[in-house]
Amino acid sequence: MFRHGAQANNSRQKATAQVKTHFVKIKTAAVLLFAFLAPMGAAIVSAADMHPIIEIETGYFFGGSENGKWIKADQAAKSTGKKTTYQVYNLTKQAGQIAAGKPKSVDEPCPHTLMVSLSSKPKDGVIGLAATWNALPRRPVIADATQSVYVEAVRDFLKARGIADPKVRITRILRVDLDGDGEEEVLISATNYFTQDKSDHSAAPFPEAPIESPRPGSYSVVILRRVVDGNVQTKLVSGEVYAKPHESVAPNVYNIAAVLDLNGDGKLEVIVHSFYYEGGQTTIYRCQPDKIEEVLSVECGA
Repeated sequence: MFRHGAQANNSRQKATAQVKTHFVKIKTAAVLLFAFLAPMGAAIVSAADMHPIIEIETGYFFGGSENGKWIKADQAAKSTGKKTTYQVYNLTKQAGQIAAGKPKSVDEPCPHTLMVSLSSKPKDGVIGLAATWNALPRRPVIADATQSVYVEAVRDFLKARGIADPKVRITRILRVDLDGDGEEEVLISATNYFTQDKSDHSAAPFPEAPIESPRPGSYSVVILRRVVDGNVQTKLVSGEVYAKPHESVAPNVYNIAAVLDLNGDGKLEVIVHSFYYEGGQTTIYRCQPDKIEEVLSVECGA
């Protein structure tokens, strides 16, 4: 009896030991599986994070990017916390860091425009981006605005749009590699509403937006020159050209505000600020070789 009981007891101990060993193996496997999957899960969460974008001068909220895609302001605001840290950039460099509150409506006269309260306004800050990547991997170079090749390029561009004898006034030229392919593109802003000097100047100060209707031959444009398949192409990014009188139009002035990688794909978007005497707009453009498209914009005006 005793031997049989001892044998039975030994059998139970072995079975218990086997169960414990099996449990330890399962637990160990689970730990290893979690350790393997955790970085993948973290990477997925990180890639899908929403990265909000703001304008520094006004605090206006553009929206953001998520997993490389553009998210409109009303949708992006839902994923933005009560306090967000933004990296601030200007035309040629990073200009500090600020904190901002949750986006809220501007109310009248622009109830559909959202804005954030800023902890501070870094000097020369243009755009704020809540992201860990460097939004300015390739810095633009401000070039001489009197270079004849670009004066002639603007002249040809305006002639093609109906102005017979354009008075070219370039306000800024930037050279920058937008795509990261080693080939520089050239961005040019040019404005002439004949409000300061009616003579033909190839380099001009940044003009004010006129109150009166634009005269024939007036314009304000931002254009992009790039090499595509061995040929130089000149395309309009944004702007207005008035070959004929327009009595009921409030003309806008268009300037290049910044060039930044705002969705983390390594390519730079072009940010254009435009304004007229009662309001303004800032727009982010995606400039690909085959098309130029608006992706996000903020505006307010009477």
